[in-house]
Amino acid sequence: MADITFKGNPVKTVGQLPELGRQARDFRLTHTDLSDSTLGDFSGKKVILNIFPSIETTVCAESVRRFDAEAGKLDNTEVLCISRDLPFAHQRFVQSEGLENVVFVSELRNLDFGDQYGVRIANGPLAGLLSRAVVVIDENGRVLYTQQVPEIGQEPDYGPVLDAVRSMGAETSFEEVCIKVPDGEHARFDDTDEPCDDGRAGKI
Repeated sequence: MADITFKGNPVKTVGQLPELGRQARDFRLTHTDLSDSTLGDFSGKKVILNIFPSIETTVCAESVRRFDAEAGKLDNTEVLCISRDLPFAHQRFVQSEGLENVVFVSELRNLDFGDQYGVRIANGPLAGLLSRAVVVIDENGRVLYTQQVPEIGQEPDYGPVLDAVRSMGAETSFEEVCIKVPDGEHARFDDTDEPCDDGRAGKI
């Protein structure tokens, strides 16, 4: 479980974010047109999973606006905005905001995503919803970067997310990797020969 807070009060998630460098687990989520999509549908692309409790809240809405603005500047990248909101709520937001660069998907029919990615909130007022987190997946379907936002009422730290996407080459290698954990909330694989900030390095 991950320890996070909601309005300063401790809450937990059902598990941890996906392990870096491993294949991201597949999922089935529902678009605004009620069609379903899997991670495999985005094969060959960089994927940012922008995960949040509900689009009906100010912070969640702002995170979507920011990712929509940034997504248009990223090459071969899809940003999936994921929550348990109904697709109808997602569609209303898309139309009211005029968003063009992000894809909304919902846990409408299948609740495996929140459990498999360790982002289901386990207790507190928002129990059952998804925590605020970001996962970056490379073109080969491997987890490159994760961020569990420590306070649900805060926006993600966008800089490291965007840096992780921009640093991806078409042939990202994870044979020699360095684990960098700047403050305990972010984790990223970086295929560089330089030592890790925290002194840890490993092989897959």
